[in-house]
Amino acid sequence: MSKLNQNDANHESIKNEIKKHEDNLKFLNSQSNRLAESILDLQVSLGRYHSCSVITPDNESGSSNTEDDTAEQILKKENSAAGIFCWLKANAQTSNLALEKDAVGVVATLARVESDELSRILSEYLGLQTMLAIVCSTNEGVNALEKPYVGGFVANDPQKKLAIPKPRFPNEECPAGFIDYAVNMLYLESNNLSFVTSSGHGLRETLFYGLLSGLQVYRTRNEMMSALPCIDEGAVSLDGGMIKKNGMFVLGSRKDVEVKFGIVSGRSGVVPPNYSQAEEVVRRLKWESTKLAEDIQREQQLLDHLKAKSADKVA
Repeated sequence: MSKLNQNDANHESIKNEIKKHEDNLKFLNSQSNRLAESILDLQVSLGRYHSCSVITPDNESGSSNTEDDTAEQILKKENSAAGIFCWLKANAQTSNLALEKDAVGVVATLARVESDELSRILSEYLGLQTMLAIVCSTNEGVNALEKPYVGGFVANDPQKKLAIPKPRFPNEECPAGFIDYAVNMLYLESNNLSFVTSSGHGLRETLFYGLLSGLQVYRTRNEMMSALPCIDEGAVSLDGGMIKKNGMFVLGSRKDVEVKFGIVSGRSGVVPPNYSQAEEVVRRLKWESTKLAEDIQREQQLLDHLKAKSADKVA
């Protein structure tokens, strides 16, 4: 074989090796991304449990806001439309009024959350006027319900949570302390979950997404502040931190919230039966992710070496 032919053969062999390592890298990176997603999903699930277990001066006594408490809070606003609506709804003689038939309900009564801290901060974020707003299924009320989130739902989720991409830094890591998006931390009762507009959309992707958009929930103020580069549409923390959509920071203590979301009964402070298994799975997946990162680094080094060798031969 001539020297020219030998060089061509060597060059072709190097090209094939480069292609092989590029394919290996593509496969390893896809595996790494899949692992990262699995870890993140589990951490979010664990974070949701921790969101129910944060001890603050407000909940040390074990106080929490029940559904009845929410109704009482609204009834105290006796001169408000919401207060009148709740009184009419509770009065059997007036239960057939058109107002009650056309109204879906008062915002504060249409969802519940898993902890008093989350109830307090989300209710404060929305404000009293919004919490007391009556959502109607006719006329103007319909217009507010016909602007849905269009990104789809989390697969096989009974609460029909929205599939909003998780916040990430440029290095693809999710911010520490991120629990979930506020719109996905609302618990809807079956009747509210089954409610659909004329175009087939539910309350979560219309009303609540319209009110909360991409509001992020973090465990602490410090973690929320560290995640600033990832926050586009506001954020709150369970210890009282708040970043509004307009960029305004609210980090100090404020007055008590007058009307709050109710708490999902029997959830706060209870360790899920699969909690320990989930933690163990996270640890195992993190170990696998570390080993995978080493494999990726090794493949990248081999690829860089072959590309440099190919460039030298061409030169």
